[in-house]
Amino acid sequence: MTHATKDERDEICLLIKASIHDFTAKKITPNVREWDEKQIFPVEIFHELGELGLMGMLVPESYGGAGLGYQEYVTAIIELSKSDPSIGLSMAAHNSLCTNHICLFGSDEQKKRYLPRLASGQWIGAWGLTEPNTGSDAGNMRTTARKEGENWVINGSKNFITNGKSGNVTVVIARTGEPGNKHGATAFIVEMGTRGFSAGRKEDKLGMRASETVELIFEECTIPDAQRLGEIGDGFIQALKVLDGGRISIAALSLGTAIGAYEAALAYARQREQFGKAISSFQAIAFKLADMYTDIQASTLLTFHAAERKDRGEKVTLASSVAKYHASETAVRVAGEAVQIFGGYGFTKDYPVEKFYRDSKLCTIGEGTSEIQKLVISKEILRC
Repeated sequence: MTHATKDERDEICLLIKASIHDFTAKKITPNVREWDEKQIFPVEIFHELGELGLMGMLVPESYGGAGLGYQEYVTAIIELSKSDPSIGLSMAAHNSLCTNHICLFGSDEQKKRYLPRLASGQWIGAWGLTEPNTGSDAGNMRTTARKEGENWVINGSKNFITNGKSGNVTVVIARTGEPGNKHGATAFIVEMGTRGFSAGRKEDKLGMRASETVELIFEECTIPDAQRLGEIGDGFIQALKVLDGGRISIAALSLGTAIGAYEAALAYARQREQFGKAISSFQAIAFKLADMYTDIQASTLLTFHAAERKDRGEKVTLASSVAKYHASETAVRVAGEAVQIFGGYGFTKDYPVEKFYRDSKLCTIGEGTSEIQKLVISKEILRC
C-alpha cells in the first residue's frame, strides 16, 4: 500500500469507514453499556473483526494479512473508537504491539507460525513490557530470562497487559542483562498454556472496561530458544521502535474517543431546548462546540501526518509523540466539555458521554504518559 496514490488510499479509507460503521451499529453499539458495566471482553467480536481484515491490517498479504498502511489502520481505529473506545484499544494493542512486533522482528519461521492466526483473528495477541514497579522506567524491569541449554527460563510478572487473559500469544520483554543497560533485555514469544505462564488478577478499571487488562505471571516458565524474537539484548530497542508506531494508534484511539463525545454533544445541543430555543443557539454552548471541533481537527492532522510518515518509512519518534500527546489531551478536554453540554444528563449512564469521559483518561496514560511524551518531544527537538 505504500505505493498507492492518494486517491486510492482515500477510497480504501472510505470503504473501511463504511464497513466498520455498519459493523459497529449492529454488533457493538447495542452492547456497549452491558460490556462496560460487567467488564465483558467480547472475544467473539475480535474473531469477527478478523473476518473483516481488521486484525492483521499491517501484516503483509503473504502472511495472511491485509497488507495495508498506517493511514488505513488509523482510520479503522478511529471508527471503532467512536462507538466503543474499549474495542479500539484492544484491536490496536493486538495489531500494533503484539502482531507488529512479530512482523518487524520475527524470523520467517515465527512469522509463518503466528502471523496468519493473528491476522485472521483466530488468535488474539498481547504484549508485555510494563511491570508493577517499572512503568516508564522499563530499563529496570525485574522479569528475567536466563539461558539453560537450548531453553530460556522466565520469572517475574507484568501488569496492565491488554488482552492478557484471553490472548493466545504474548510477546514479552524480559531482562537478560544488567538493569538499566539498553542492551540488557530480550523479547520472547510465549503461548498461553505454556507451563509456568498464567494470567493473574484482572484490573477493575475506571474506563475502557470492555478491554481486558490483567497481570501476567511467569514462574520458571521454560520456552525453547526458537521463541526468542531477534537477537539477545535487542528487546528494549525493539520495544521502542514498536512503541513509535503504537503511539500513532493511541492518537487514533484518542481521536475516535473525542469524535464520539463531540458528535453526541453536537446532536444533543441541537435538540435540547431551554428558554424556548435549542441550547446550541447560546454562545456559551456554541463556543464550546467550536473549541471541541478545532481541537479535533488539529489532532486529526497531527495523527495522519505521523501515519503518512510511518508509511513512507521515515523515523516517527517525534511525530508519533506529538500526535499522541495532543490527541490524548484533546480527548480528555472534549469529553469533559461534552459532559458539561449535557449538564445533569451527562452525569448519568443513560447517555454515552459519561463513558467517553471515563475512557478518555487512559489515552493520556497508556503507551507513555503525557509527561513522557513531553520528555520525548523535548529530547527530539533539542537534538535538532
